[in-house]
Amino acid sequence: MRIFHSIAFALCILASHAEVVELTLEQAIDRARLQSVDAAVALDELRQAYWEYRTYRAELLPEVNFSATLPGYYKQYTPYMNENGSYSFVRNNNLQMNGELSLSQNIWLTGGTLSLNTKLDFYRDLEEGGNQNRFMSIPVALTLNQPIFGVNKVKWDRRIEPVRYSEAKAAFLSATEQVAMTAINDYFNLLMAQENLSIARQNLGNATKLYEVAKEKRAMGQISENDLLQMELNLLDARSDLTDRESNLKNAMFSLRAFLGYGEDTEIVPQVPGEVPHIDITYADALDKALANNKFARNVRRRQLEADYEVAKAKGNLRQINLFAQVGYTGTSNEAGRAYRDLRANQVVEVGIKIPLLDWGKRRGNVKVAESNRRVVESRLRQETLSFNQDLFILVERFCNQQMQLDIAQRADTITRRRYDTNVETFLIGRISTLDLNDSQVKKDQARQNMVNELYLYWYYFYQLRSLTLWDYTLGRNIDADIERLVR
Repeated sequence: MRIFHSIAFALCILASHAEVVELTLEQAIDRARLQSVDAAVALDELRQAYWEYRTYRAELLPEVNFSATLPGYYKQYTPYMNENGSYSFVRNNNLQMNGELSLSQNIWLTGGTLSLNTKLDFYRDLEEGGNQNRFMSIPVALTLNQPIFGVNKVKWDRRIEPVRYSEAKAAFLSATEQVAMTAINDYFNLLMAQENLSIARQNLGNATKLYEVAKEKRAMGQISENDLLQMELNLLDARSDLTDRESNLKNAMFSLRAFLGYGEDTEIVPQVPGEVPHIDITYADALDKALANNKFARNVRRRQLEADYEVAKAKGNLRQINLFAQVGYTGTSNEAGRAYRDLRANQVVEVGIKIPLLDWGKRRGNVKVAESNRRVVESRLRQETLSFNQDLFILVERFCNQQMQLDIAQRADTITRRRYDTNVETFLIGRISTLDLNDSQVKKDQARQNMVNELYLYWYYFYQLRSLTLWDYTLGRNIDADIERLVR
């Protein structure tokens, strides 16, 4: 028994050191946006999209590269064709070094690549008697590599990638509002559990008091045995209900505490939100804001562009013609300096062509497949657009109706509490039956629970509207964030 007493004493000490945090709905939402795992995931996805976009932007800028072999040593036999066409093997023993510096730029208008190069090669024969150095320089060379009929990927990327990044930013802003919606759900679950526990405690206190009064009245013969038994049943039900409500409160407390990042020794006390903003909103206005700000509109645009790109790529693969042209100067000598003096023109022009003569309709089939996929995407986008508009319309209607429902629920909560208090006093003087008293208690409890639920629905719809429209209805401006600061 001493062990059990010691454990109970230790638990009491731990409970006394629990941190009590009185939390408002606004504070819970702010903390969720900073501390929750959902918020961290949304931020990581934004960072990924940001660096993908930065990588795409870098591909449009000039690129400087340096490549070199320092050194390359070769001691081997290689085949050599003689004058009569026969082959013999020649022993090689040489040292080679080379270095090249290039400046390249993608041409987004044509899809080609233009580069400026400078290069120096060094060669030394290490066989007996061969100790001569040879240098070859290309001081400057201008090179163009241009596909003629192929799809211009750079041009399509310039159309698709900004839309993709804009979609990612809108998705992040919507995700932060969805984090708020999750916080609202967990917050009101705890608030409802707290209200239910408060109701259960009040009911138990009233049931205990009324049962004691009922026993006295039964002793004086003022009430029947049936009424006394009913009051005892009410007391037992109140005790059982209190136990259930305490368990529900602990579960709801754990969920909200974990989501907001509080320690297990923290006791959260949610506060019933006070005044709610009364907002006049129309479907047309909400739709305009959603189409201007929401990720859905950008998602539709991106998927349409990607379908068009697949068709263009399939058509470009029907035939391939590439142009390669290089103009510049080159020089050779036994000395590095002289290799840059006696320069000669260095020009290369190549036109490569690949046209299928017989592919059994494979490339034409790829074009038809791409076009069919585009029609499927267009049909899905039309259906998704209709569903999005319908869902937004229903949400606006629910939110507008919810403001009236909340007013009604708050008024009903006030009336039922006053009615129950009055009925308790009336029962004590024997003017009403236990059935009437029980009915008023049930109505009181239901009205309080309904009021909290209507309050939850109001805030949930409110932030759901914010998530879809990305519009702050209290401040009258777009919901935005400093993306550059967040991703770094």
